[in-house]
Amino acid sequence: MSAGPLAGIRILEVGVMLAGPYATMMLADLGAEVIKIEPPGGEISRQVSDSYFASLNRNKQSVLLDLRSAEGRQQLGDLVANSHALLVNMKPSAIKRLGLTYESLKEFNEAIVCVALTGFGLDGGDDPAFDYVIQAATGVAAMTGDPEGPPTLPGYSSVDNSTGLTAALGLLAQIVSGRGGQVDVSMQDVMLSQLNYRAAAFLNDGVEPKRYPHGAHSFYVPAQLFLTADGYLALFITHDAFWSAFAAEAGIEGFATLAERAARRDEVLELVSAVLATDTAVNWQERLRPLGLPVAAVRTLPEALRATPEALVTAGAFRLVGSPIKIAGYEPEYRPAPALDEHAGASVHWS
Repeated sequence: MSAGPLAGIRILEVGVMLAGPYATMMLADLGAEVIKIEPPGGEISRQVSDSYFASLNRNKQSVLLDLRSAEGRQQLGDLVANSHALLVNMKPSAIKRLGLTYESLKEFNEAIVCVALTGFGLDGGDDPAFDYVIQAATGVAAMTGDPEGPPTLPGYSSVDNSTGLTAALGLLAQIVSGRGGQVDVSMQDVMLSQLNYRAAAFLNDGVEPKRYPHGAHSFYVPAQLFLTADGYLALFITHDAFWSAFAAEAGIEGFATLAERAARRDEVLELVSAVLATDTAVNWQERLRPLGLPVAAVRTLPEALRATPEALVTAGAFRLVGSPIKIAGYEPEYRPAPALDEHAGASVHWS
C-alpha cells in the first residue's frame, strides 16, 4: 500500500469540540501529520466522553501548550516554523488574542496557511455560534419539519460537520497554491452556501421555501417519505423513466410527465400513498431497487451501522466510522486518539 496522499504535510490544530477537530481528522486519515495543540487540562471535548473524543481525534498527536504564556507562544512558533498549516476554531477575539492568525505567525514561517473557523467570520464578532444557533439563523430550521409543526433541527451536527469539511478544503487549496496566508471560513457562510438552489430561487425568482409533509421535495413528485404497512419508505422519483418503472410495479396509470405530476401533486401522492401502504418498507425496497429506482426503507442508526460493516474501523479500543474517502492503493492505519500531551517532545522539535 502507498503512503497517504497527504503524507509529508504537517498540520497544527487548535480545535474545540467538533468542527475543527473533524476537519483535521479527515486530513489525518489521508496521511497528514496532525498535531493537536491542547490547553492545560486538555481540549474540552475530552470531558464529554471517551468515545466522543475518539470519534474526532484519531490519527493525531497531542501537545499541551499554554498559549497565554511566553513559553507556550515560543513553542507554538517552533511548531509553525516546521508546519504547512494551522487550523483553529475559536471565537475571533481569542484567535487574535492568542496570536493564531497569519499576521501573527508569518514571522516564523511565511508559507504557513492559517485557517480560522468561526461562527460569523474572523471579523464578524464574538456572538456565540453553535450548530443549532446557525441552523436557526440561516433558515435551515425554518424550512425543516412538518408544515403544521414547529421548525425542526436535524438529528446530528450538520453545520459543524459541513463547516469542518469546507475548512479542510480551504486549507488544502491554499497549500496547493504555494502561498501562505489567512483562510477565513464561517459557519454562517457555509450553511448559506449549502442552501444554493433554495437561495437562488428566492434571490432571482422570489420563491420562498415552503415546507411539505413528510419532507417532500418542492418540485419532484413523488419524492418524500411514505408510511407503509410497516415502517417508512423514502422514494425519490426525479424523472419520467423512474416514474414509468415505479408506476408499472405499483399498478398506477397516468401522470406520465414530471410537469403533470408536479401540477397534480395531491392526486399523485394520494395514489402512491395508498399503494405503498399495502406492503412493508423493506419489501418495497426489495421490489423497487432491482428496477433501478432510488428507494430505501428508513433505518435507525444502529440498523444502518449493522448493515454497513465495511464502513466501520477500529482505532485502539474504539469502533468508529472510517474515512469516507477511498483512494486506490491507500488504506488508513486508524491509530487511536492521543492521550493528553502524549507527543510533547517529539512533536515540538522535529529532527
